[in-house]
Amino acid sequence: MFSSFDERTMQRAIELAALGRHTTPPNPSVGCIVTQGERIVGEGWHRKWGEPHAEPLALQAAGAETKGATVYVTLEPHSYQGRTPPCTDALIGAGVRRVVIGVLDANPKVSGDGVRQLQAAGIEVQVGLLADAARELNLGFEKRMITGRPRLIVKSAISLDGRIALANGQSKWITGTAARADVQRLRSRTSAVMTGIETVLADDPQLNVRDPSIDMLGRQPLRVVLDSKLRMPATAAMLKLTGETLIFSGAPLSDVSASVAGKAGSRPANAASVAHELRQAGAEIVAAELDADGRIDLDFVLAELGRRMCNDVLVEAGPTLVGRILQLGLADEIIAYVAPVLLGPDARAMADLPALQTLEQAQRYTMHSVDRVGDDVRLTLRRRPEAP
Repeated sequence: MFSSFDERTMQRAIELAALGRHTTPPNPSVGCIVTQGERIVGEGWHRKWGEPHAEPLALQAAGAETKGATVYVTLEPHSYQGRTPPCTDALIGAGVRRVVIGVLDANPKVSGDGVRQLQAAGIEVQVGLLADAARELNLGFEKRMITGRPRLIVKSAISLDGRIALANGQSKWITGTAARADVQRLRSRTSAVMTGIETVLADDPQLNVRDPSIDMLGRQPLRVVLDSKLRMPATAAMLKLTGETLIFSGAPLSDVSASVAGKAGSRPANAASVAHELRQAGAEIVAAELDADGRIDLDFVLAELGRRMCNDVLVEAGPTLVGRILQLGLADEIIAYVAPVLLGPDARAMADLPALQTLEQAQRYTMHSVDRVGDDVRLTLRRRPEAP
């Protein structure tokens, strides 16, 4: 069905699409190539939300050679007027003969309609070339389109015995510089980075992308803090940075006391005044639903982040929040940077999970990839599909 040239060309389109993974959210990453015979005459990739899509850029690069051309695109061309015109119109107007697609678009506004429009115009369409690799580009976008919720990725730096910090909280640095640089690249591909208030109070993290070699085109992931009692200090480091910080709080914003921990200690404060200080510092506060235990309801959080068009959410948190996420089965992927060091039984575990009585109760994941990163190893695990 597909020739070796088809496969090589789609692989090139996938590589082009990957160039936009830092900058396209909330849009998917897409690459496109225009060919005449076995000659590439135009290439394009989607660079940033609101800017031209991959297909019109590749057609523009091809110029007069679009007539009768074959087009390779990693994702089904979009077929409706959004921030940009339909890519199907551009392909039809350019007079292309054949379109080869990696995967169909999960967006219900498209979802096969792009293929139908092209076929109705007399264009030959083939779908499924290097589909697995093309799909990998946009797993978060696909999940949001299907479920309304983002893909949740739990990241942790752990010792060989599964510990994230000494008993006294010391954790800088378990992993090496190469692993920490890799985390910057991981953050850059996400829509949001989420943590819990305990991590903020203990470590004052920035949760931003600060590697100058990664061109984000001005974008930063949304910083998300779960803070049921509104203890977030207005002096937090992340509030001094460019980008947005979103705080989910269950604290009523009137006549309820909260404890705000700053570097100079803690002080009692009315939740409404704390909220005012945080807003003045640039944070947005969302009144969140609480679960039966009085904690921020994670279903509410994920639904709200989906509504805000977050595709991939990276969790960088302590054992309490990570344990809740894993226990509820919400993690689509776990990325563990494992350092060749042992911290001992008194050190803090990666996740607080209930004790098990049998191995049948254990959560199990599939090993997606194993990579060496400097002196450390990066394990990428994915949730096992549910049995039919």
